[in-house]
Amino acid sequence: MSAAGHYVTGVDISDVQIRRARELVPQAEFIRADATAVDFAPASFNAVVSFYALIHIPLDEQLPLLRKVAGWLRPGGWFLGTTGYRAWTGVDEDWLGGGTAMWWSHSDAATNRAWITQAGLTVEEEEFVPEGEGGHALFWARRR
Repeated sequence: MSAAGHYVTGVDISDVQIRRARELVPQAEFIRADATAVDFAPASFNAVVSFYALIHIPLDEQLPLLRKVAGWLRPGGWFLGTTGYRAWTGVDEDWLGGGTAMWWSHSDAATNRAWITQAGLTVEEEEFVPEGEGGHALFWARRR
């Protein structure tokens, strides 16, 4: 259980991020896996949170993943996630000025809203989250 009294399961493809998460939240469970390949039982979670992850998953895998997420939620459960605000696929060759290349693939906010709805979730709120010269869409959605 996390310090707030909630059971927490985290998924990341990065060994480094999993190690850091285990250090920061030792009472949680962390799974090193590709989010598109991991599976959980239906209605396993009250909430699924995805910050800055979907934008690094190929476009054709995002709607199927959102459908899986909707299935993992209990009825009335929440999805909170960031997506692209403007459509873009490409590489930043010097991400954060560290000399490392980072790849992105995301649709615009309207497409992401449609995908979230098609996945079986109801968008309750949407915000723009500024970042640098651009930003992301933040969605609050519930399972019907």
